[in-house]
Amino acid sequence: MPPLRWRFVETMQDQPDIDRSFGKANVSSDERRARIRLVFDAVAPRYDLMNDLMSFGIHRLWKRKLARRVSGVMGQVVDLAGGTGDVARLLLAPGRQVTVCDPSLAMMQAGQKRAKGAQLQWLVGEAEHLPMPNASVDLLTISFGLRNTTQLMAALLEIKRVLKPGGRFVCLEFSRPAVWLSPFYDLYSFWVIPRLGAAVAGEPQAYQYLVESIRLFPDQNGFAKLLQNAGFSDVHWENVSFGIACLHFGCRPHDH
Repeated sequence: MPPLRWRFVETMQDQPDIDRSFGKANVSSDERRARIRLVFDAVAPRYDLMNDLMSFGIHRLWKRKLARRVSGVMGQVVDLAGGTGDVARLLLAPGRQVTVCDPSLAMMQAGQKRAKGAQLQWLVGEAEHLPMPNASVDLLTISFGLRNTTQLMAALLEIKRVLKPGGRFVCLEFSRPAVWLSPFYDLYSFWVIPRLGAAVAGEPQAYQYLVESIRLFPDQNGFAKLLQNAGFSDVHWENVSFGIACLHFGCRPHDH
């Protein structure tokens, strides 16, 4: 049976202003950017280990599914907010040139130590100001990074700018789980994850922010609407693990 895919509908739930938040606090865009940079510089050494512990390793299955969904796309590939390069390594294939682009040098330095021998390029850059020419990328992916941008719509417009006409965009992001799962998911998120962050990474506040930022990001339908508003075509999504996370898809339309 093919995977269940959903198309957006015209209504969208009211969403908090994620561009001016840091967890539950209201902050300026500049302060948001600075605080997020500090978070990822702090967690970089144990980021991959914490992801394994928090998700019981399931995040690796989600990322492999992302890679399978785009296995037929060749050419220039960018994994934005690619951090330690774990997704970029999955995207390596003959006929592809894969670049990790991330604003955190500390995250990429941690990844380079683990990716010795992998034919990856590493580029410092943030989603709102991508250091790439117009229409130069065949495939751009991002996993758990868009909710950490400073200006979400500006990031989407930049992504569309660097994609070639017909180029594909795939975003893997936490989303809204099924109703029956939500109480257990909330309990785990707010009580277990910050304590894991304290015990393993020594950064409970960083992981408290990461949990809170998930709740501020648009849900499946809301983010699909944002993609459409940004000018993407063929917008659809695919839930994974009952909606705990979601794969969002879009294309840059062919120029008329």
